[in-house]
Amino acid sequence: MYSKEGIQTFLKEQGRLFDEPVAETLEEAEEFLEECMAAEVRTLKEVRRYLDEAGADVEGMSDEELKEAAEVFALPSGGYLIVEG
Repeated sequence: MYSKEGIQTFLKEQGRLFDEPVAETLEEAEEFLEECMAAEVRTLKEVRRYLDEAGADVEGMSDEELKEAAEVFALPSGGYLIVEG
């Protein structure tokens, strides 16, 4: 369901969203992402739509502000992983 790239990125950068690690292995990270129903999307437009549908107030946010949101993890390939803590 989640790309290896998405799982690795979350495992490496989870400290941006959580004070303490929620996963220590790739398997734990994948399980956590499944439990919180994280989403992988390809574009910032999809990030904006996802967060808007989830009830976040993103109307006045710039693309840069979206990229910097704690729950948005930029993937090396150019996509995004959205994890709601």
